Amino acid sequence: MVVGLRFLLRSVGVPMVGPSTLLVDNEGVVANASMFASTLKKKHYAISFHRVRESVAAGHVALAHIGTKFNLADILTKPLDKQTFVALRSP
Repeated sequence: MVVGLRFLLRSVGVPMVGPSTLLVDNEGVVANASMFASTLKKKHYAISFHRVRESVAAGHVALAHIGTKFNLADILTKPLDKQTFVALRSP
């Protein structure tokens, strides 16, 4: 998705300088994407996993960890209690 958006922006004349930072709340994903010696045991994840690692190696994407308390995407992807929901939707 990020690589596709970068391509679209480049095609309309927006220069892409440096990698796009992708914030994830899973530290294992960040570690596995940066360690190129690690292998993936699950076959159905292999294509996506290698695509992310290739994008990181090419310098198009940089992965960074974000804590669950600060992850705005959780509003759309997880059932949250009222207090957490209100805290995340506030500016």
